[in-house]
Amino acid sequence: MVIAKMKARLLPLLIVALAGAVIGSFSMMIYASTHFTNAAAPQQKPGMVYAASFSGGSDQDRIVSAVKRVGPSVVAINLIVNGQQIVPLDPISQYLGNGSPQGVQRYRARASGSGFVLNREGEIVTNAHVVNPPGNMRISKLEVVFANGDKVPAHVLSANVGVDLALIKVDSYAKLPPPVELADSDKLEAGQWAIAIGEPLELQKTVTVGVVSGFNRNEPIPDESGGVINFKGLLQTSAPINPGNSGGPLVDINGRVIGVNQSTASPQQAQGIGFAIPANVLRSQVGSLEHSSGIHQGTNVGFIGAVLADLNANIRSQIGYQGSQGVVVAQVSGGTPADEAGLQGGDVVLSANGKRITTRDDLISAIKATAPGQTIRLEIWSQGSKRLVPVKVTERPADLGVPSGP
Repeated sequence: MVIAKMKARLLPLLIVALAGAVIGSFSMMIYASTHFTNAAAPQQKPGMVYAASFSGGSDQDRIVSAVKRVGPSVVAINLIVNGQQIVPLDPISQYLGNGSPQGVQRYRARASGSGFVLNREGEIVTNAHVVNPPGNMRISKLEVVFANGDKVPAHVLSANVGVDLALIKVDSYAKLPPPVELADSDKLEAGQWAIAIGEPLELQKTVTVGVVSGFNRNEPIPDESGGVINFKGLLQTSAPINPGNSGGPLVDINGRVIGVNQSTASPQQAQGIGFAIPANVLRSQVGSLEHSSGIHQGTNVGFIGAVLADLNANIRSQIGYQGSQGVVVAQVSGGTPADEAGLQGGDVVLSANGKRITTRDDLISAIKATAPGQTIRLEIWSQGSKRLVPVKVTERPADLGVPSGP
């Protein structure tokens, strides 16, 4: 009963905190979108952004070497999509009574994105939104263009909209380039070089350079239904990312993939702000993608069943917590992994798998990076004492919709 009362006190504070976070941070992001080239299909026309230039020095040589190392494994993804749209009939047809005031116009469009070779089985990583056309558009042809110009038919293995990752596979190709090497994205530091490689605006083998600008970014991006998907734990980079870059690699100065290019700030709002899905999130999702098929709305995102909130003075006073670091568990749903592990309202999570937790987004990112079926080890403060709690992460239940938390 004490726990139930504690939940009741915490929840209003949580709602106020979350509402403030959403209202305060809702700057509109857009996908580094699949690039459409048919006038009948959706189009974006961003201004050109020049990449940073360098004049000699060892860093320039290392950047060139990194591009040479990973470049052959970066691919263009070309799609032919079919769709239809409702259009009004011309006034003469309406006057003569030839049909309804509206008609259906069918169209075909070309679209493109980027990707990179993941393994020697021919699996290629890209964004889910590259292979999941909006509205009633459907893919009629999918091909991969390798760095040497070879065009090879491919098909979609699976895509997870909730984390915006997808795997496609070439049907058969004897000259498959070597797979990329994934870096440990948890060890990145702000200010280190970041190199984006891809096919923006169908400009082949484009390289732009910037730095890693930030971590654990929470960015709302409009989806095709008019709603918003809140992507959490993204890397921020100053390397220019443009339409068609989606799904391409963001690499470090050693040519290792640190992220999957995904989205950019609206050109009307800011310049030099791009986002990528961290390599460790990709690593945690590969198994799920390989063992599923089709387009999924994110149900295989890590889930523990707890409502979380950042600490503030009121919450610390209510639960008797004297510290300043950690994230409070505001509510635990019955029968969930958090419930089965013994977590309860008023617990404070201090670390996850040995990594210090300071904000709600830190913990959500850690849970999201843990594949369903794996265990995340949480150090918690509970009623005056500390203990280690292993929580077995499960798939997020389908009836909870697109994920914005764990």
